[in-house]
Amino acid sequence: QVQLVESGGGLVQPGGSLRLSCASSGSIFSIDDMGWYRQSPGKQRELVAFITGSGNTHYAASVKGRFTISRDNAKNTLYLQMNGLKPEDTAVYYCNAEIGRPGLPTYYYWGQGTQVTVSS
Repeated sequence: QVQLVESGGGLVQPGGSLRLSCASSGSIFSIDDMGWYRQSPGKQRELVAFITGSGNTHYAASVKGRFTISRDNAKNTLYLQMNGLKPEDTAVYYCNAEIGRPGLPTYYYWGQGTQVTVSS
């Protein structure tokens, strides 16, 4: 019943910008921590940034100062503003959210992933 739908990925030149969105839908009682992960071919999935339910943020050192994570609780939507993109940012980006359904414990749900390619 819970789905995370990502959008905003695509092809961009080095130095360009993209804004990723992750919309949560379904029978949702609460959304706590939310985060963005990415995975490149041959590499482990890594945390890019996360934001807690209270608004505290954390960024991987490689993206700090370039990426901004935010959330719109009224829309159950997570965002990642990516500026100053580099070729090494190329990866599939995944949304992750800790979601509580009515009467059930919280669970971490994953989005389907969206491809970000940075190339000149």
